[in-house]
Amino acid sequence: MTTAPTPVPTTPAATDLGGGAGASATATTTTPTPRRRTRRRPGGAWLATVPLFLFFVIGFGLPAVAIVIGAFTTSSDAEGGAGQFTFDNITASVQGAYWTAMVSSLKLSGLTALLATLIGLPIAQAVVTSRNSWLRQAVLTASGVLANFGGLPLAFAFVATLGNAGEVTKLLHLTDHGWSLYSFTGLTVVYLYFLIPLMVLTITPALDGLRVQWREAAHNNRATTVQYWRHVALPILLPSLLGGFVLLFGSAFAAYATAAAMVGATVPLVSRSIADALSGNVLVGQGNLALALSLNMIVVAVLVMAVYLPLQRRSARWLS
Repeated sequence: MTTAPTPVPTTPAATDLGGGAGASATATTTTPTPRRRTRRRPGGAWLATVPLFLFFVIGFGLPAVAIVIGAFTTSSDAEGGAGQFTFDNITASVQGAYWTAMVSSLKLSGLTALLATLIGLPIAQAVVTSRNSWLRQAVLTASGVLANFGGLPLAFAFVATLGNAGEVTKLLHLTDHGWSLYSFTGLTVVYLYFLIPLMVLTITPALDGLRVQWREAAHNNRATTVQYWRHVALPILLPSLLGGFVLLFGSAFAAYATAAAMVGATVPLVSRSIADALSGNVLVGQGNLALALSLNMIVVAVLVMAVYLPLQRRSARWLS
């Protein structure tokens, strides 16, 4: 019994396409890859940033240069004439009453920033974990308003409420307990009024970045709430907390109108010393000394920003 051979199907790939001995037994076809269209950026796109740079140069650059030049030159009523190079202004700005004002400003800014950080964190956490969306919106909206409420209106509000003849002072007899709004303690309370809302606005995005999976993983490993915050949440939030503290410190350090209207010269502050030097309340012709004091404030502000920006980048890398 013989079996017929099974026919082998032929495919176009197995046929001889070239007809010669050198032709390949298999034919491969290549499809051309489409070229990607690259969009060329217009060469004049940078022109849109020119107004911003002009505003920065006119609003910040030129005044900063004028302050630096004036801090190292003599005033118009100097014996040697105006415009002479000198270190006397810088030396005087870090001595005597001016140095006392600088130290007092640093103490006030550091204390209020620390208290606002400690108080604002639990408030922001309560807002973030709340199930009521309207409560979150109300607190954040109120924080945005109160964080920008300062100057003379804020001073008047506290004088009418907690001053020597204020309504709350008379109602609770705070004067009998040694309370005085026109002191370092009273100024601290006033600064907390706008620093705490600012801290709530600053730390809320970082709290939103904490993932629920991290808390669940900690609880699955039998970690308590305190252990979760100590070993997981706070280490992640530390850059944001430090950045918020630095931001509050800078905001308190630069505040002027509220303290000037409320306490005057009772609490020595560097911003108040600059105003006295410019107006000639202490000595006449101390305008360049005021520029030296302003330069000291600029140095502190630059140091604050040098600390704040890296912390913000680090916290964004963790919480993004």
